[in-house]
Amino acid sequence: MKFKGTDSYIATQDLKVAVNAAITLQRPLLIKGEPGTGKTVLAIEVAKALNKPLIQWHIKSTTKAQQGLYEYDAVSRLRDSQLGDAKVHDISNYIIKGKLWEAFTGDDSPVLLIDEIDKADIEFPNDLLLELDRMEFFVYETQERVIAVNRPIVIITSNNEKELPDAFLRRCFFHYIQFPDPDTMKEIIDVHFPDIQKKLVSEALRIFYEIRDVPGLKKKPSTSELLDWLKLLMAEDMTPEMLRERDPNKLIPPLHGALLKNEQDVHLFERLAFLSRRQS
Repeated sequence: MKFKGTDSYIATQDLKVAVNAAITLQRPLLIKGEPGTGKTVLAIEVAKALNKPLIQWHIKSTTKAQQGLYEYDAVSRLRDSQLGDAKVHDISNYIIKGKLWEAFTGDDSPVLLIDEIDKADIEFPNDLLLELDRMEFFVYETQERVIAVNRPIVIITSNNEKELPDAFLRRCFFHYIQFPDPDTMKEIIDVHFPDIQKKLVSEALRIFYEIRDVPGLKKKPSTSELLDWLKLLMAEDMTPEMLRERDPNKLIPPLHGALLKNEQDVHLFERLAFLSRRQS
């Protein structure tokens, strides 16, 4: 069972090695990288390539580790008891299975995505240490032990918003997705826009990487934003010559709203244009 990438996802050799190493070691694969570098999509493509079911657990700031195991709905049980419903005598009717329970008891070894784990409380990763390590947990309300029938392939993503505990990191295989270089980016663009003009791609990439290199930029544009920009350029019939026009009054590229996502970065380019006009 080897991941070799897919037709719709350009995976570097290092990334393929990392995925396969995590599968061999039966360790969670911890993926870090800039937003927009394809961390979440990786799990989707791994499931597709290996023909495995995909279970997605998207983490929020309010998410608790217990929710991934199960939740006991005491409120519903109380309401049913007041209504005289006979099912209140079986407490299992009020156990809500979480994503880990679903992954542990699936018919086939699924791919479990724990997405953006760094959004949760700092204790969240520690609270899942034993469950992810031993692939089992205990349900106190029903006195049953849930053990993984087929060990899932666990992929965990992080945007590095906060540090993860060392004890958690020791149990993972780690890979950092480097931002794609221009050659890799061209391959990604070819997958999404196979009929796009090569000269337009070359000029757009030159501008894109120039923007990313501007000192003081608060949010660098990502791969997904580049693809959005290219889609708009094609819709507006932009030519390479139009993009190449770089007079001092047009330092901000056309349709820049796809690339620059906050007013500070727009103001930065406006200041650069002003300074360029003064110097000329």
